Amino acid sequence: VDDLGQTDIGALGGEIPTPNLDALVREGTLLTDFYATPTCSPTRAMLLTGVDNHLAGYGNMYELMAPNQKGRPGYEGHLNQRVVTVAELLGADGYRTLMAGKWHLGSEPDQDPSARGFQHSFAMLLGGASHYADMIGQTIDQPKAIYRRDGKDIESLPEDFYSTTAYTDQIIDYIDEGRGTGKPFFAYLAYTAPHWPLQAPQDLVDRFKGKYDVGYEELRKTRFQSQKAKGLIPQDAPIPDFVAPKPWDSLSAEEKAVQARKMEVYAAMVLALDQGIGRVLDHLRGTGELENTIVIFMSDNGPEGTTFGHPLFSTFVPQFDNRLENIGKEGSFVGYGPGWAEADAAAFRGFKSYTSEGGVRVPAIIRMPNGFPRGNRNSNVLSVIDVTPTILEATGTKWTPLGKKEDEIHRPTGKSFASLLANPNEDESASQRIYVMELFGRRAVRQGAWKAVRQDPPMGTSDWQLFNLARDPGETHNLATSEPEKLEELLKAYGTYEKSNALIYPEGRAGY
Repeated sequence: VDDLGQTDIGALGGEIPTPNLDALVREGTLLTDFYATPTCSPTRAMLLTGVDNHLAGYGNMYELMAPNQKGRPGYEGHLNQRVVTVAELLGADGYRTLMAGKWHLGSEPDQDPSARGFQHSFAMLLGGASHYADMIGQTIDQPKAIYRRDGKDIESLPEDFYSTTAYTDQIIDYIDEGRGTGKPFFAYLAYTAPHWPLQAPQDLVDRFKGKYDVGYEELRKTRFQSQKAKGLIPQDAPIPDFVAPKPWDSLSAEEKAVQARKMEVYAAMVLALDQGIGRVLDHLRGTGELENTIVIFMSDNGPEGTTFGHPLFSTFVPQFDNRLENIGKEGSFVGYGPGWAEADAAAFRGFKSYTSEGGVRVPAIIRMPNGFPRGNRNSNVLSVIDVTPTILEATGTKWTPLGKKEDEIHRPTGKSFASLLANPNEDESASQRIYVMELFGRRAVRQGAWKAVRQDPPMGTSDWQLFNLARDPGETHNLATSEPEKLEELLKAYGTYEKSNALIYPEGRAGY
């Protein structure tokens, strides 16, 4: 899913009804310390290859590539040819490979899903788009959405199109179409919800009327306490300060109404997602295939707090009808802003595009076939880069360069966590693994309980900070001065990563 916050799921502390995801938590393993990257396309590049985004083509997002990065190796702005996708590998091993939803890994014909291993695909190629049939794009540079089916452009969508419903229908159809072949399937269902523009069916929006009139500060407190009650964070963990939004009490009545409506629509989008996921799982259960299927659920980054201030959006968004009565309908184009994003992150600092916990620690669940424990929590530090290696190990599929020269291609550097699902304590080395990330010049290093972060204001100080996440998951107490040796150790690891991944920092504005 796209831009879902940690506490948007009921089982993780939220008030939005998500019975199907809650059931997935009960029937599988909740990965409580799972990282994505700060934004969508770098995460997707790592998800499908097991290779770091700086090597796979997404050292930065295509839309925000700085002039000094453009054209450099690892900064192509599309999934490059020096990586092999999990779909290519599984397809070569006899799997049917199926995809529905957001791609965001390149829009040229030789870059779309059909060119990267998916035998059948119904894909929206951009980073975001209207969820309805009007095919509105996401920025002034990308005003029209691009949809493609099996490599062929789609010029129009059905009048009743709604993204979450359409992608759900399509992946079920693809699975059913190949059932008689006897081949196993790999299905990549990449919802665009709840990414802006916030849009949802009115009957779902109506279910949340008045629910968020209390404001984002109160919602954050409620979700934060729920996280504690569920044992997801320490009982004495401090709540981070609000950084970006205006205080709720400082808003006018009209501003409060607009803000509350945005969150109502967002919640409706999450509800629709849960319903769609439930339909897929129920369908597999009904055909007897669920107990022979690995199900992996995750968000691509933390909640989205943009105010559309970047030039890509500031001249694009004003053309839409964003009056209170039209928010959430076709023809509107809003996000819910930093207040609700920080509320969704709850115990964690920041939101999408930042390397603090709110931007990169994401909800993740894996449900394995029979024989694996149910209802477990796994607190090992894991990452999206580990997903492809896990799938390959679980399916017995070997990684190969598929005819490409070994010295011209990047092998996965992620590590399978399949063994940790059966016995979370089996691999003691997992607790000492170092995970490093960078995007927009914002940086982080994680090892065990320790995390070093360097990012720009308002979410940072532009200097390296150090936190102990076991006691302080919200990154509220900077220990850089009191623990200089630990900080130096992590910075040494960062320097190694910086060189091995040939990082190029953007010159100019960072992120959005």
